[in-house]
Amino acid sequence: MKLAICPGSFDPVTYGHLNIITRAASMFDKVVVVVMINGTKQPLFSCEERVDLLKRATAHLPNVEIDFYGGLLADYARERDATVIIKGLRALSDFEYEFQMALTNRKLNPAVETVFLTTNAEYMYLSSSLVKQVAGLGGDIREFVPPCIIQDILQKYGRNETE
Repeated sequence: MKLAICPGSFDPVTYGHLNIITRAASMFDKVVVVVMINGTKQPLFSCEERVDLLKRATAHLPNVEIDFYGGLLADYARERDATVIIKGLRALSDFEYEFQMALTNRKLNPAVETVFLTTNAEYMYLSSSLVKQVAGLGGDIREFVPPCIIQDILQKYGRNETE
């Protein structure tokens, strides 16, 4: 069985993330979407909340599992016997950082390959940061995130869907 890992902070999950996850799920037997815990970031959602949001947003994908991890991605891949790390790319600016991380992960775990998937053009601009900014300033986020998590995001800003 080919197991792929799709790591990220997913704070919150967006349609861009789901585009990558869905396409990965069509290419591999199993995809583990892993919420990585990064102590240098101040997330809007707790790790447990992000896992819950992802579970709801990917419920239609039977071969997708959601998990979280606070250590090195290369170690997680080794623990899960994963052979592939899936990374989504939006623009050229993403590539340099992701390429550096891929080389580092390969050095730490030679058994794992990184596969880059470019997001569909309609999501190239989309990021979790943008979603949070729009939501925080009272904007409409329906075009950016799945309906099943909109209320969760709005509640973080003291809003609800009827506004």
